Amino acid sequence: MPKLTDDETNEFLHERGHLARIGTVDDDGFPRVLPLWFVVEDGALLFTPRAPAVIWRNLQRDPKVGISIDEEAAPWRKVTLQGTVEVRHQPGDDDAWRDIYRRIAKRYVADASADAYVDGTDDQPRALCAVRLDAPTTRISSWRMPVSGEDPSGIWATRYYLPGTKWRP
Repeated sequence: MPKLTDDETNEFLHERGHLARIGTVDDDGFPRVLPLWFVVEDGALLFTPRAPAVIWRNLQRDPKVGISIDEEAAPWRKVTLQGTVEVRHQPGDDDAWRDIYRRIAKRYVADASADAYVDGTDDQPRALCAVRLDAPTTRISSWRMPVSGEDPSGIWATRYYLPGTKWRP
């Protein structure tokens, strides 16, 4: 399966509109996945859970996350991360970083609508969370479907093909 280069991964993560599906573990041991807006700045993926959200409670108990970011159209690029969240700002300290939240919102909605949304929800405390992309404990994987001219058997990693099957590399 073709992997994205570092430059392609960086470009993909900076494109507007992709959601980060962030996986945490609830206190009963069940996994929880929540799609959230994000932005990548200064080598970190930033996202903003609200204070009453279950994901915020989960992160306080266990800061390890799995994150999946993908697209719905060919070539179906995907980037996954496993890492540890650092809390840059606790809920209630929102005024110190509201400009970041405004930049996040503008990745998903038009500027005027983003401003109205941020200004209209500024009384809803959020945390500013980060996963450092260059941290030694962060694991990043990427892939995409083969494109025209590439071997279609490259659609899966070799380990997924049973011996003797048609497209086994």
